[in-house]
Amino acid sequence: MPDLYARISEVAPDIQERLAGVLETRAADARQREMLKSYLSEITFPKEARVLEIGCGTGAVTRTLANWPGVSKAVGIDPSATFIAKAKELSKGLHNVSFEIADGRSVTLDNASFDVVVVHTTLCHVPEPEKLLAQAHRLLREHGWLAVFDGDYATATVAKGDFDPLEACIEAFRSGFVHDQWLIRRLPALIAAAGFSVQPTRSHGYVEAPEAGYLLTWIDRGADVLLQNGRIGIETAEALKADARRRSKGKEWFGHIAFASVLARKAA
Repeated sequence: MPDLYARISEVAPDIQERLAGVLETRAADARQREMLKSYLSEITFPKEARVLEIGCGTGAVTRTLANWPGVSKAVGIDPSATFIAKAKELSKGLHNVSFEIADGRSVTLDNASFDVVVVHTTLCHVPEPEKLLAQAHRLLREHGWLAVFDGDYATATVAKGDFDPLEACIEAFRSGFVHDQWLIRRLPALIAAAGFSVQPTRSHGYVEAPEAGYLLTWIDRGADVLLQNGRIGIETAEALKADARRRSKGKEWFGHIAFASVLARKAA
């Protein structure tokens, strides 16, 4: 089953609406907010900075950028019309934010029109990520900053021991919602090949314990993928979802994934 996000503009509107809810759930997670602020704090934003988020989803990160010190304008682009509509709705009242429907691999915005480009949990969903990085390089001004943050999805686990049945949901989630689970390990070389000067990769560990949070949505979506692919029946899918909730309610839950951020500069 191909990554839904990689073809999000073709996905049924009701599914896009559900995914929009997932994006906002993740954005509200305290550890997710902490990781975002951690890597953004390493960027030197110039005065009156113009900032672009590629793959903005429902605009949660773009809203954070709009309120970041020194930022005069924050723009978010995404290929999903549903996500962009939700982003506009949720950003009402912010005077320095705008959103456009666009694929990050072929953007019509002007050359050298931004000081910072952010790609947050997006690049792993993009076929031919080199094209998106080339666009980021074109859109940045001299000495502009690129910030890429993504999951190292090969590290994701909820297992409490060998042969944990919930691991099947995690594997199915990866197959159904991530285009390249190994991307973060190739990312510095990809960014350098796009013409950037790359800074060392930073690791950001993400753990949920003893109660479930955002990763519970992975169990639900993974179980649905297993069901859709005919690997399990409806009773087993519901049992897997129920087991995850039982663990969380009993404070027996454990979930982990490593995230990483890579910052880079465009040369003069």
